[in-house]
Amino acid sequence: MEASVVALPTPESLKRFVRDLLCSHDRLDPAQTPMYQATLQRHGRPCGLMFHVEGPRLLKTSAVWAGDEHRILFYDSVGTKFSEVKLSEGPEIPQA
Repeated sequence: MEASVVALPTPESLKRFVRDLLCSHDRLDPAQTPMYQATLQRHGRPCGLMFHVEGPRLLKTSAVWAGDEHRILFYDSVGTKFSEVKLSEGPEIPQA
């Protein structure tokens, strides 16, 4: 698995990219697939975001944006990493 490099300078572009990749992995329609997100913290300060989409038959696919590491890790519904994307430019880490 080779990591690609993309620029996602805004929170909206990050969310759209993550939703599209998670949905395409399981052939889900991004317009009809709910996506949830939560702020991740390390030592009491925000360090990234966790995303997951839910599909039919209890399917849950996830992604973790590690803001400090400038990368996004994608996991399938059984927890296996299926992709990694490095960010050449990313949004600011949201404050809790």
